[in-house]
Amino acid sequence: MVESAFEMTITPVTHDLGDFKVRRALPARQRTMVGPFIFVDEFGPARLPAGRGMDVRPHPHINLATVTYLFEGTIEHRDSVGSDQVIQPGAINLMTAGRGIVHSERSPEALRPDGPSLYGMQTWLALPDGREEVEPAFDHVPGEALPLVGDGGSSARVLMGSLWGAAAATRCDSATIYADILLGSGGSVPIDAVADERAVMLVDGRAELDGQALELFALYVLRPGHTARLASAGGARAMLMGGEAFATRRYVFWNFVSSSRDRINQAKEDWKAQRFPLVPGDDQEFIPLPEVPKTVSYP
Repeated sequence: MVESAFEMTITPVTHDLGDFKVRRALPARQRTMVGPFIFVDEFGPARLPAGRGMDVRPHPHINLATVTYLFEGTIEHRDSVGSDQVIQPGAINLMTAGRGIVHSERSPEALRPDGPSLYGMQTWLALPDGREEVEPAFDHVPGEALPLVGDGGSSARVLMGSLWGAAAATRCDSATIYADILLGSGGSVPIDAVADERAVMLVDGRAELDGQALELFALYVLRPGHTARLASAGGARAMLMGGEAFATRRYVFWNFVSSSRDRINQAKEDWKAQRFPLVPGDDQEFIPLPEVPKTVSYP
């Protein structure tokens, strides 16, 4: 009997926000992390009503890095280190929270009259031991600066780390692999066992991994050391993510990630007391600390 390529399959929790849906695969009860990835959201595809937009008001983070990647649409990022960056499909916005940062994510005003489109990935990477309290920073990597590798029929844009001999210049605080894989009709690619932990999410089309059909937006965690093959008869798009396994547990409460519960509790008090810095150009609103957050550690 052939052993499955999957260590586990995580069905995401869907949050219906009215104008669009967000599917959260991590953290989950059965698994908190895959490599440094401790939060995995897929949102859309959606077309927002005319005159509307996405508005994620200013909110804080500690001890993690956020990664925004779009398939469709445009988002304007602002943060408390002074960044103001519009991101479009194929580029990376990497925000390293470190000891603390505040940011907002909104649809640009110019796109609201016609109703903006929205389709992409929002992920968080836990920062490794010894680097959790680094200085907050922001990096934007345009799509043309990210390696595109493949054979024409199938390709992958390397967003972080290395894949098939190509390396992205994106900052990595721990060993990370993150890639956007496009399969043409009849195309296939190997998913090599080059990282401690790996997972695949199908985000468009139909595909199989070692002959097993994948469900849209489910997170398939691969067995360590197993080289798998991702294939599609009619074309598909999938995200590959993973990296170095963490030896030290990470805790999650709302937007805070840390190896220390005390550090998270301090961040909660700092946010309630408004001791975090403001976001230049977007300092009139904020998201209050929730009593019961949707993103939490599981026992």
